[in-house]
Amino acid sequence: MKKKVLVVDIGGTHVKLMISRSETRKFDSGMKFAPKQLAPEIRKNTEGWNYDAVSIGFPSVVKNGLIKKDPKHLSAGWIDWNFNKSLGKPTRVINDAAMQALGSYRGGRMLFLGLGTGLGSTLIWERNVLPLELGDLPYEGGIIEDVLGKVGLDRLGKKEWTRQVLFCLKQLKLSFIADYVVVGGGLIHELGALPEGFEPGDNRNSFRGGERMWETDPKSRRPKWNVM
Repeated sequence: MKKKVLVVDIGGTHVKLMISRSETRKFDSGMKFAPKQLAPEIRKNTEGWNYDAVSIGFPSVVKNGLIKKDPKHLSAGWIDWNFNKSLGKPTRVINDAAMQALGSYRGGRMLFLGLGTGLGSTLIWERNVLPLELGDLPYEGGIIEDVLGKVGLDRLGKKEWTRQVLFCLKQLKLSFIADYVVVGGGLIHELGALPEGFEPGDNRNSFRGGERMWETDPKSRRPKWNVM
């Protein structure tokens, strides 16, 4: 029987909730939002929803389903937090960009880049999902997310920011030998037309990715996706 999955997309301003691609609900997060607040808020905001499992997209480093770094835009205390215990449901956690990437994937070797406050990044090929931390790469005397993200847009202006973004996107596509690049995140609407080999993402694909996290191989019944 297919699991009914609650998908939780945690952001620096809001936490978005969806089940079976129905209505979306949300509640506030922010710099003071701590892990102990998550479960009570989820229960309050999912009244009337029945679900078997939970997928969480988290805005920081996640390895083997465990958070390894507190995010910049939430309170501290998330590292190695036990979501299964606090939520009382089987729960899988993944980097938020990786969850949107998984929902965007349509085969081949895909690089996902999310342009927003920072730079989300994930590489997917076959059944392998590899979250990346490209935002910390050195670039222009700082790090690349400070050029390609909102800080860069505000500092450089739209014209120069667009030039820098398109240059970096093309270089990253070549570096990862990607068949195509999906460009998502809140700043995608600032770019206009994308060059060949690039396509716009959709934030709603995060929820599709959350559902895919629970897909199993029909023969082995093991998880279909190898999330690294």
